[in-house]
Amino acid sequence: MKLDPFVAQIISTTNFDHFTTSDVRSAYFVLKNDLSLDATNVRRFIYAELLKLVKKGWLNKLASNKKGNTRFHKTELFNGKEISLLATEIAEPASTEVNKQDKLLAKLNHYKAELLLNIGESEAYKDLYSELPELVDEIQPKYNKARDNNTKLLGKIRAIEGLLNQDKLPENI
Repeated sequence: MKLDPFVAQIISTTNFDHFTTSDVRSAYFVLKNDLSLDATNVRRFIYAELLKLVKKGWLNKLASNKKGNTRFHKTELFNGKEISLLATEIAEPASTEVNKQDKLLAKLNHYKAELLLNIGESEAYKDLYSELPELVDEIQPKYNKARDNNTKLLGKIRAIEGLLNQDKLPENI
C-alpha cells in the first residue's frame, strides 16, 4: 500500500485522533508549503488516502448526518511507526542517501504538524473555559502546558528555519 508521506506524518502524530479530512488538509497545507495547491483537489486526495487506512482496519470512519462532518478515529490496529515507515520507504528509495537539508526539512515539517495540533488543543481549552467556566481549575493548567508547548515548538521551528536559511547563503561572502 502506498501512502503519502505528509498524510502519514500528520495522522501518526500521537494526539491526532478523531479528525476530519479538513483537519488533515489544513496540516497538509502547512507542511507542503505550496501555494499552488487546490484545496478541493487536496481534500479529495487526502480522503482517498484515509480510505486506504479504513480498508486496512487502521482507521474507523464515523459518518454524520451533516455533510462534511465525517470523522476518522484510529483503531487498535493503528501503528503510527509502521505507517511512517511505509510512507518513508515510498518517498525515499533505500539506495539514496538523505542529506542534512532533507533531514532538517523532515524535522521542520514534523514540528509544524505538532504546532498545529497544540494550537488546536489550546483553542479547545479556551472554548471549554467559555462554555464551562466552573472547570477553570482543571482547564487552566492544561491550557498553560499547551501554550508552553507551542512556544517550545515555535522555537524549534525558528532554529531549523535559521539553519535552512543559513545553508542558502553564498559561500564566498
